[in-house]
Amino acid sequence: MDYVSALVPPVVMAVFFTGLIVTIVKSQGGANKAKEDAVVDAALARAENTRQASRNTDA
Repeated sequence: MDYVSALVPPVVMAVFFTGLIVTIVKSQGGANKAKEDAVVDAALARAENTRQASRNTDA
């Protein structure tokens, strides 16, 4: 029975890892992709505006 207790942790980790990969792949694209892209674009634009504003006040 030692072999069973030795094999259980890797098998459990493999199952959870496979579930994680499937979840990640399923969440890519689809209806949420445009919303996620818009959030990232807004954050990048905000960061760029902040950087330009700090550059203008330093000069």
